[in-house]
Amino acid sequence: MPPTVPNVLTGDRPTGPLHLGHYFGSLANRVRLQREGADLFVLIADYQVLTDRDVAERLTEYTEGLVADYLAAGIDPGRVTIFQHSAVPALNQLMLPFLALVSVAELSRNPTVKEEIAASRQAAVSGLMFTYPVHQAADILFCKADLVPVGKDQLPHQEITRTIARRFNERYGPVFPVPEALLSDTPVLLGLDGRRKMSKSRGNAVPLAAGPDETARLIRRARTDADRRITYEPETRPEVSNLVRIAALCQDRDPRAIAEEVGDGGAAALKKVVTESVNEFLRPIRARRSELGRDLPREVLKRGNERANAVADRTLAQVREAMGTVSP
Repeated sequence: MPPTVPNVLTGDRPTGPLHLGHYFGSLANRVRLQREGADLFVLIADYQVLTDRDVAERLTEYTEGLVADYLAAGIDPGRVTIFQHSAVPALNQLMLPFLALVSVAELSRNPTVKEEIAASRQAAVSGLMFTYPVHQAADILFCKADLVPVGKDQLPHQEITRTIARRFNERYGPVFPVPEALLSDTPVLLGLDGRRKMSKSRGNAVPLAAGPDETARLIRRARTDADRRITYEPETRPEVSNLVRIAALCQDRDPRAIAEEVGDGGAAALKKVVTESVNEFLRPIRARRSELGRDLPREVLKRGNERANAVADRTLAQVREAMGTVSP
């Protein structure tokens, strides 16, 4: 069982602005865990941007934008450690012994890796992408995380982390907890196309930093269907039901009640409700973001990187001692 006050590791790749899917899938969980007193580490996985692309474009801009989104969403840097992967060298040193604990066959069977490889449309797969779950294991285990908030699509990665922790402890002695996955109430939010997961790269998302007019424009483009009567039937009417669900999440209400209220109003009325719901929900987040100074995200990262390095160096020293690789 995890301790009363657990260590928690979560994070994002800096590939663009965070959106509603991130908020309901992970950010809301982070704010709740922070409120409950968890020792929360939030990783900006900048090295991992290279898993599915040749270069990491606009990396500084996206990294600082992530920090701004975190702060606007309610993450308190005085209680949470926000840090960059590239600023913590010990994370990459942990990868070497971890790679020795998993086989090529185990990595190649990972369904999440298979999906990411297919989505990348690359002619050849880099070793970085292939070993992505081991990178993630180092990110999780360096701070001895007990809980890892993830979406359902990340559970195979999480299982490899658990395997590595168990095998290290069996081979060298107890160093790492075996972390548990923590699914949010909304593990996957579909995008405005109603068919695929909300994603920055698919152009089907509503960014948290989007203004009211941009939000309205994006929602107007959302897909619906030919039936004027609005109902909440996710299996048979995914596009309409997803819009209903977005409004319901923003209003913290049952989606069926939202659908009943719109009734025969059709797609135009539904999109109006969704737009108003999203804009009202994002209003305080936008206000907090606009008040952030330009230098604050950099200061937050500097402090977070310093703490993460201290924790990672301590863990790496324990790993070396357990493995018998401490220099005389």
